[in-house]
Amino acid sequence: MTLRSHFLLHTALAAALLGASLAAQAKVGPEQAARLGQDLTPMGAEKAGNADGSIPAWSGQWRGAPPHVQFAGPGAVYPDPYADEKPLFVITAENMAQYADNLSDGQQALLKRYPSTFKIPVYPSHRDFRYDQKSEEYIKHNALNAELIDGPSVKNAFGASPFPVPQNGNELILNHTMQGRAAKEEAAYLQAVNYADGNKVFEKVNYKIYSVWSDPGKSLDTLGGMFTHFLLTTLEPVRKKGEMVVGHEFVNPVGNPRQAWMYAPGQRRVRRAPTVGYDSPTGAGGFRVYDEDRLFNGAPDRYEWTLKGKKELYIPYHNYRLDDPSVTTEQLLATNGHLNPDHMRYEKHRVWVLEAKLKPNSRHIYAKRVLYLDEDSWAAVLADNYDSRGQFWRTNMQTSIYAYDMQRYHSRLGVYHDLIAGSYMVDRLLVDQQPALLNASSFSESDFTPSNLRKLGTR
Repeated sequence: MTLRSHFLLHTALAAALLGASLAAQAKVGPEQAARLGQDLTPMGAEKAGNADGSIPAWSGQWRGAPPHVQFAGPGAVYPDPYADEKPLFVITAENMAQYADNLSDGQQALLKRYPSTFKIPVYPSHRDFRYDQKSEEYIKHNALNAELIDGPSVKNAFGASPFPVPQNGNELILNHTMQGRAAKEEAAYLQAVNYADGNKVFEKVNYKIYSVWSDPGKSLDTLGGMFTHFLLTTLEPVRKKGEMVVGHEFVNPVGNPRQAWMYAPGQRRVRRAPTVGYDSPTGAGGFRVYDEDRLFNGAPDRYEWTLKGKKELYIPYHNYRLDDPSVTTEQLLATNGHLNPDHMRYEKHRVWVLEAKLKPNSRHIYAKRVLYLDEDSWAAVLADNYDSRGQFWRTNMQTSIYAYDMQRYHSRLGVYHDLIAGSYMVDRLLVDQQPALLNASSFSESDFTPSNLRKLGTR
């Protein structure tokens, strides 16, 4: 055997052993899966509240709109089910030491950086909403069948977070990136960057997203390895109007990397867009990077992921006030350095703590990332990001609401803070406060192709 063939054989064996090891860790067994709906909620969170009652036990009493809420249906404003509540207390720079154990590093950094304006209004915590029946069925199936494979990625899972009883960091990051969302989302969103000197940059973008993974009309057998299709069309500013990006994401984003094509009106042609991923800049002012949409998305292969346990934190939750028709974009962006806290709502919840460290010989602007995942939805709600020198650089937050029509939690504003520059970006601001259309659009997979991009560009 030659040296080269020996090396290749050794490499193949090592990869096979690693894959087998990851798969062995993934299956938790029927006894763990049986906990779903018992001491765990159907989605995998702890049913019980915490010791002092500040986090209530999960009730799951409402699936869809509560009896006291009048919701008009898809495309309508989501009324706040807790509109009459007042803050229990407000955390400020002056009293933050009293609450430090329940604050992330990023929240403490914001309080210190903006002592006169940043605050955290804390409201009563609620765990009243239940996911749709399909999500609960998918989670139960995944608990019994999902297998972790090298990448990391997953097989034998569909429709919802693959590992409701996570054993390691690889499983936990997949629970976040593969959570069940809206199968179809269509909206005009505004992206805004607020610089330290008060200057602002805006972009208006039309989103069309088809999550094949979340489509109840699909199944594990008909998924075909597809995860999501997207079509983004820039509406403003004028110099970028008509730019379009269409793309596909796959269940295994490492073995099948994201594919994307771009249409540039000035060139009137469609070309491949190879940089739609990882740390390529995107959005208004190129402020954030592609893989921090919803705090993290896409391929997780450049990091080592470590599950650090659970904490009780004050996190953005039930953020209906941000979408109130009476609240303007100007009001939300009225403060420098951070979103106007007068329209925010925080609640105490348990979160999973997930640390990511950049692998040797991998490249990314963030050398370390810490994500905090809400236990009831598996969604990342806070993220702290560090540069290659170990300096704390950016802290981000993801707000959410429970969308009554699709009976799932839905991501709303993403807020990205640059602690060094003193600027911040807000993504998914509603244009004229017109809500997104969820699971009510008629587009299909054929709308997300390069050929359709050419048709749209020549209209």
